[in-house]
Amino acid sequence: MTLEGVYSVLPTPFDMKGDLDLDSLRRVIDLFINAGVSGPTALGVTSEVARMNDAERVQVLQTVVHQVNGRVRVVAGATADGLRTCVEYTKFAKDTGADAVMISPPRMPKINSDAVVRHFAGVASAVDIPIVVQDYPPISGYAMEPWLLVRIAKEVPAAGTIKLEDPPTPFKTSRIRELSTGMNIGIFGGLGGVFLLEELMAGATGAMTGFAFPEILVKIVKLFHAGDVEGAAEAFYPFVPLMRFEFQEGIGMAIRKEVLKRRGAIACADIRPPGAKLDHTTLAALDRVMAWKSL
Repeated sequence: MTLEGVYSVLPTPFDMKGDLDLDSLRRVIDLFINAGVSGPTALGVTSEVARMNDAERVQVLQTVVHQVNGRVRVVAGATADGLRTCVEYTKFAKDTGADAVMISPPRMPKINSDAVVRHFAGVASAVDIPIVVQDYPPISGYAMEPWLLVRIAKEVPAAGTIKLEDPPTPFKTSRIRELSTGMNIGIFGGLGGVFLLEELMAGATGAMTGFAFPEILVKIVKLFHAGDVEGAAEAFYPFVPLMRFEFQEGIGMAIRKEVLKRRGAIACADIRPPGAKLDHTTLAALDRVMAWKSL
């Protein structure tokens, strides 16, 4: 199965008590599907998955698959430090109805390239499902070089798609393409879409990120793949300020949820502690950047 286009990483809405707000999650899913995405990605880093227990993971993924109801594909995060747990998460994702899983290398002492390949091979041998390899060193603690990502795709055919979030992503995309001539490797840009056009120019397949206006990403990717690079650029550059603002370290998820609240998708923009709460200065700045494009 080839994954391409735009996959929106879902936020996990919570109510004011900090409990799951599944009604808001359903509205976000419908908003994203109506925006034309190829599918949602659940239980990702920006889904606050690290602040959820296993019972909540189950509720969220079941809700996502049920709400999608076959309209688009579903990718589910299944990262875990232990291979056994990663396999269990992956089996649950497949049994629930996910079409693919997204997995980062495990955090472990003295991790090396062979251990990374063995981890993905172990998951692939246990569960027959496509794997998106998430290359995001701040989470995994391990930077995968282009040659290693290509090696994983060669030795573990199920892991032939990469979510690339190790800057500079356009440069790394080019290196992967150079090393994988003749291979069908999918490469998704992340990082809020900030470098999407440059990633596409370097050979990326699409985007997998949680930007709160996915219809913009969809338009950019469609125009580019249709050969209209100028049109893609005209669609991309005016929205870079909002992408940049939303992707701020430490408060980006809070900003994204606030935008989705303003779009009527979620009732409460709170994130679970420990996490930043937007102050008046940040909210005023958000007002300005959204007013600039009349969003």
